[in-house]
Amino acid sequence: MIDITKLFCDRDTTGDPLRYGHRRGADHGSPHRTEGKGHEVPRSAAERRPVVAWNTTRRCNLACVHCYTDSYNKRYPGELTTEEGKALIDDLAAFGVPALLLSGGEPLVRKDLFELAAHARARGLRITLSTNGTLINEANAQRIREAGFSYVGISLDGLGETNDRFRGMEGAFDLALRGVRNCTAVDQKVGLRLTLTRRNYQDLHGVFDFIEAEGIQRACFYHLVYAGRGSEMAHDDLSHAESRRAMDIILQRTLDFHERGLHKDILTVDNHVDGPYLYLKLRQTDPERAERVRGLLEWNGGGANSSGVGFGNIDPVGNVHPDQFWQGHTFGNVRDRKFSEIWTDTSDPLMAGLKNRLPLLKGKCRDCKFLSMCGGSFRVRALSVTGDPWAPDPACYLSEREATTGSLDAEPAATAA
Repeated sequence: MIDITKLFCDRDTTGDPLRYGHRRGADHGSPHRTEGKGHEVPRSAAERRPVVAWNTTRRCNLACVHCYTDSYNKRYPGELTTEEGKALIDDLAAFGVPALLLSGGEPLVRKDLFELAAHARARGLRITLSTNGTLINEANAQRIREAGFSYVGISLDGLGETNDRFRGMEGAFDLALRGVRNCTAVDQKVGLRLTLTRRNYQDLHGVFDFIEAEGIQRACFYHLVYAGRGSEMAHDDLSHAESRRAMDIILQRTLDFHERGLHKDILTVDNHVDGPYLYLKLRQTDPERAERVRGLLEWNGGGANSSGVGFGNIDPVGNVHPDQFWQGHTFGNVRDRKFSEIWTDTSDPLMAGLKNRLPLLKGKCRDCKFLSMCGGSFRVRALSVTGDPWAPDPACYLSEREATTGSLDAEPAATAA
């Protein structure tokens, strides 16, 4: 994740200790604070315990065109039972993971979700919910609040009919909006999760207007990853020029929120080149602060400390993956070994490589001036396009000249992604 609010606007957020290695309010005398309890500060990004996303079920009431789990509204056999889920939670708590993300499919179709959430909270885990929001009626919003979820991320992929076409159900936008409002009504922190594609990026200004109008506190803009049904969407992905334009809008609108005193946490996800691009943009207006941002990004390490290091995934049947998009490779199953044992076992060549990937990177990534910031970005996207997990990330929108000189092109070419 690239925290636009923190890096571009110099405002602290709850994820600062985990992402950038400092306590809120402690970086360069920044006076700005956010609400809520933050994470503990790890010794280094490489030594972080992973944030774990558990796909609690594959079943979903929608049929999104980019679904990485290829989910439909049907029963899938073999999913972890309640007791197996509790044993998993016990291990994650003992292992010291900083957060557990309960996802799907659609997690709210799982009948024991709140029982599992209560068990996680009793073990001291910070829990978040990733949902399409359509099932969050007033009663469920209250149950989510009482369960102790620190955050609810509701997936929207455009406004109105754009979202409905993306989600495969007429009325999905209105139901998700109801979910947002129901969470807000019970004082549950809620935010949006939007995957950038050619179907929605031209309406980014409208999305930001929507965030403001609805009082939404947080928004994560995801770059498309070719996994599951998303593997059929390469034609819908942004070109490099479109990715830059999207980033320009995100930076501009986040700064506008900040300058008007609207405290919104805005982040981008799944393309660590956003960090160097933000740094280069900031260097044009505030070189001194840009260098402080460089330090934060280099502490984080980008992709070098993400999949297989600071982020992990457990699928509905208990298989452990480097991240939620890397379903084609399994390190082991929590029914056979504890997650903590699987995660620290580097006998698997891919796990060993992910934990020390910089020497393995090739081409543009290997020679890039921003390697210490970006860390080679997203390895599973390189694998899905080239067949080689150590090839350059095809979604990197820096030109070869920018990567080798460390300076922005005056007028970058509109190279296709």
